Amino acid sequence: METEIHVPVGSPVIKKIPIFVDEHNVTDGAMKIIKELRPAWDMNHVKTKLFTDGTTNKLVGCYLEDTPEDMVLVRVYGNKTELIVDRDNELKSFQVLHANGCAPRLYCTFQNGICYEFMEGDALRTQDLSDPFLLRLIATEMARIHAIHAHNGCIPKPSLWITMRKYFLVATEFTEQASNVRIQQEVPSKAVLEQEMLWMKEHLSTLGSPVVLCHNDLLCKNIIHNTKEGHIRFIDYEYSSYNYQAFDIGNHFNEFAGMSEPDYNLYPSRELQMDWLRVYLQAYKLFTKKTEEVSARELETLYVQVNKFALASHFFWGFWSLIQAKYSSIDFDFLGYAVLRFNQYFKTKPAVMALQIPE
Repeated sequence: METEIHVPVGSPVIKKIPIFVDEHNVTDGAMKIIKELRPAWDMNHVKTKLFTDGTTNKLVGCYLEDTPEDMVLVRVYGNKTELIVDRDNELKSFQVLHANGCAPRLYCTFQNGICYEFMEGDALRTQDLSDPFLLRLIATEMARIHAIHAHNGCIPKPSLWITMRKYFLVATEFTEQASNVRIQQEVPSKAVLEQEMLWMKEHLSTLGSPVVLCHNDLLCKNIIHNTKEGHIRFIDYEYSSYNYQAFDIGNHFNEFAGMSEPDYNLYPSRELQMDWLRVYLQAYKLFTKKTEEVSARELETLYVQVNKFALASHFFWGFWSLIQAKYSSIDFDFLGYAVLRFNQYFKTKPAVMALQIPE
């Protein structure tokens, strides 16, 4: 399939460990995996650190006291996340990004998760996304990933419409029969959601946004700033795929609002977007061996594409949240978040649709 990510020839084979980890007792399961993965480690001296930022997974770090920098991260997939994440694609993305110096080393998989190298640095906070210095690093790193070519030589197709349709079908399967009053009162009807989705596909597909390798989930917690090395790296490739360039950027701009208590007044202004997009385009052109010159027309075109694709991002995560509301064991108001994303879509749509790509 042209939406499938192809791993470079010669990439190392990923070790598989036949262990299942209970998501309610990740530390014990992680220790069993470490025993297999790091047989030379003295298990009496292995320390663990539980990370709590994930909205779909449980994550624990394992390390020896003497060498905390050699931490192994053990991530346990959340309940029913196979409905929303293509795990095979995630592993391929991991390998391709690592081969291009954009991701940590993937150590192994186990029955319901993966182990990988710890990346030194700090996860960003929402307010960091608009910091002028960090903004340049983020835009440049995104350009670097978008410039990675498809290894099998075919022209990749965007995953957006296939994935969104899948989410829509899973989400509306149970929302129609839901006895939950909030779903009935606050979530748009299946007919309205489908109509908007078809309209988006028809309209956004014609905007001419290039299809590139995308992260697709660039919220602040997935952006790691290494102050020692002076660089930014992205983590968590569950949603990585070939997709529209403008979707990845528009989705990131939506994340300026934050996730736990989103505030869409923080969506970047036109001025800030223009700064971001100029840095991005210069870097993207440099990585793809073109000129660094960025014309006013190119900049305006990308601005319009990005803001229109930001609409699709609201729908994508709205459907995702409805699925999470049914199946996730994580303590988060997924239903409230879904309602918020759908509301924001309808609120911003008129102004965004008035934007025109320059002739």
